[in-house]
Amino acid sequence: MAKLLINNEQTLSHINREIYGHFSEHLGRCIYEGLYVGENSDIPNVNGMRKDVVEALKEMQIPVLRWPGGCFADEYHWKDGIGPKESRKKMINTHWGGVVEDNSFGTHEFFELCRQLGCKTYINGNVGSGTVQEMSEWVEYMTFNGVSPMADLRKENGHEAPWTVDYFGVGNENWGCGGNMRPVHYGDLYRRYQTYVRNYDPKKPVSKICCGANSDDYHWTSEVMATCFDHAPEHMHGFMDGLSLHYYTLPETVDDWMVKGSATDFTEDIWYQTLKRGLKIEELVERHSAIMDQYDPEKKIGMIVDEWGIWTDVEPGTNPGFLYQQNTMRDALVAGLTLNIFNKHSDRVKMACIAQLINVLQSVILTEGDKMIKTPTYAVFHMYRHHQDAELLNSSLMDVDIIGTEDNEIPKISESVSVDKDGVITITLNNTSISEDEVVEIVLTKDAAKYQVCEARYVTGAMNAHNTFDEPENVVEQDFTCFEKTSDGLKVTLPKCSVVCLRLK
Repeated sequence: MAKLLINNEQTLSHINREIYGHFSEHLGRCIYEGLYVGENSDIPNVNGMRKDVVEALKEMQIPVLRWPGGCFADEYHWKDGIGPKESRKKMINTHWGGVVEDNSFGTHEFFELCRQLGCKTYINGNVGSGTVQEMSEWVEYMTFNGVSPMADLRKENGHEAPWTVDYFGVGNENWGCGGNMRPVHYGDLYRRYQTYVRNYDPKKPVSKICCGANSDDYHWTSEVMATCFDHAPEHMHGFMDGLSLHYYTLPETVDDWMVKGSATDFTEDIWYQTLKRGLKIEELVERHSAIMDQYDPEKKIGMIVDEWGIWTDVEPGTNPGFLYQQNTMRDALVAGLTLNIFNKHSDRVKMACIAQLINVLQSVILTEGDKMIKTPTYAVFHMYRHHQDAELLNSSLMDVDIIGTEDNEIPKISESVSVDKDGVITITLNNTSISEDEVVEIVLTKDAAKYQVCEARYVTGAMNAHNTFDEPENVVEQDFTCFEKTSDGLKVTLPKCSVVCLRLK
């Protein structure tokens, strides 16, 4: 029997709401059909935004949304996406499917979507094929409240007041699709471009995100940090507020190469192989953070894991450039494990965005015409929402079994624990076994007798269980009852292949 020891007198770090963020790119059916159907669509919408999707995302308490990419960001020219829609430029989306992008969803539409969602905004600027002037003018267009060419243009296009840009990414994946740059070169470009991302409203400063590494490219992190800190401003706040990290979990190995494989048809061995790869994010966070510590020991610069999740083969019969994949209990476990890790490292991880929101990669929602379904990953984010803006509690597992197959052994149980401003403790637990339940003894170090379970929810199913448009409720969040009170906490039976959330008050 595993034991979870919770020191409910010791908080360690603040869990930013933005750790539970999401990513939307002009890719496949994420924006068009997923989020935006246009004002004249028969699908119920408000100013073109799907009502069913917006309501589901609000229920999930989406905290921040990243846009317009992704690789698309570094070929996106924002002026093509403003003004009357009939006169907006069309372009070929060369990265994703070779389809026509008509720019009907642009800056105004993005801010309208975020207004409806009630979430913060994360804009990614174009360094790869854009100019300093273009980026500077976009920030002016969005945030300047006064008389200027770009502010006047915004007003002409129907929005008198400026918007709030909470986060601004200075380029994306500039080591790859964003320009195939070397780290020192990008570091110098970051210094130059960020200078012109002006804070026009000191009360609403724009947090600037520097392009960080792909997976375990520690050389990139080291060189970019060294370049940015060489002759850096005395006070780095406002110069670099975050450094990004991208990591995708590719489930399978063929001839020593990591490959994607099917989203729904996989073996027990691939199940454990996938979860082991998902757990690698902890090593990446720790090692990149150690490099950042050399320059920023006080951890004022946040690690921004703004692309993460499972990447599998597309569903048969769909456009391979649209990255449309199904979502199973395997995705739910990767989400649960990853979010527990981010919580545990919330002293450095300040924002994360799973890729991607709808109809692309590890989505929380899938749509087909006027139909919408929630995925197992949605259930995890919905349960974990209680960690947002809470304080991480010191917690640790003991006597945890190691399970798996051959080279793919992993801990059977994963956890993280937080306490909110009202004193409610949230415990999230994962059972990674596809064959065995697990009893966990939960021990609180103080006043255990006074706590009662005020809410308990879980999601479970066979390892490849998933929802379809014909069967939309194969995998759903349910009430959890497999626990009993003890003198020093709880005894909980975690079902096999499950993600569980317990709340104590």
